[in-house]
Amino acid sequence: MELMIYRYLWTQLKLCWKVQKAVRALSSNSLPCTQLFQRKISYLHAMNYLAHSFLTFTDGQIVGQFLEDFIRNKDRFSFPKDIQDGITLHRAIDTFTDAHPAIHEAKKVFAPLVRLYAGAFVDVAMDYFVANDLSLNSLEGWKNHSQKVYRVLNENYDFLPENFKSMLVKMEEGDWLYNYRFEKNIGYSMRNVLNKAKYLDTDIAVHEAFLKNKNFLQECYDDFFPDLMEHAKGINALLQLEN
Repeated sequence: MELMIYRYLWTQLKLCWKVQKAVRALSSNSLPCTQLFQRKISYLHAMNYLAHSFLTFTDGQIVGQFLEDFIRNKDRFSFPKDIQDGITLHRAIDTFTDAHPAIHEAKKVFAPLVRLYAGAFVDVAMDYFVANDLSLNSLEGWKNHSQKVYRVLNENYDFLPENFKSMLVKMEEGDWLYNYRFEKNIGYSMRNVLNKAKYLDTDIAVHEAFLKNKNFLQECYDDFFPDLMEHAKGINALLQLEN
C-alpha cells in the first residue's frame, strides 16, 4: 500500500520537478547545513497546525497529523492504524507543499531574510489564510473545529509524547487554531519560529514582510490550497483501501 501511495505522490510531484531543483539550488547556496541542521529546519517547517488538522478525515488522523513532528520514524508503527494514517498523511502534505509552484513563489517573500527557513514562515502564513477562508468554514465552524481538535487530542492523551503534552496545554489555553485568523497572532507565531531557529536573529522583520506582502501571499494560497485539498483526499482514498 505504501508503494501505491508513493507512486501517487510521484505522479503529483513530477509536475513540480523544476521547483524541487530550484529549492535544492537555494539550499546549496545558503547557510552551512549539516544533517542535524536539516532536521532542525524540518521541525520548524511543520508549523501549519491548522491546515494539518483541517486536512483530516478521521479522529485518529488528527492525532497522527500532530504526532508526526514529535516522534521518531521507527515509533510510528506502534500506534493504531488510523493514527499511522495521520502520520502518513502529514508527510504526504508536507512533500506536496514543498514542491508546489505557488509555495515556491511564497518563499521568495521570506528567503532574502531567513534563507533556508523561508518554508517555516510560509507555513505560518498559510495558516492565517486557512483560518480566514470562509469558503472552507464559517467563523463558528472554525471555532467548532478548533474545539474538536483539542477534544480529540485530549481523548488520546496516552498516545502523546511529553513534549507535545506541554505544548497542547498552551495551544488549548490560547486557542491557537482559531486565533491564527488574527495578524497579531501570526506575529507571535513567527516570533516563536525565530526564537527556536538556531541560526537566525530574533529581530528579523519577518512579520513586517508578511504584512507588506499579504496580498501576494493570499494569491499564492488561492493557487495552492485547493490543489492540496484534492491531494489530501487522494492520499486518504489510498489509505482507506487498507481498511
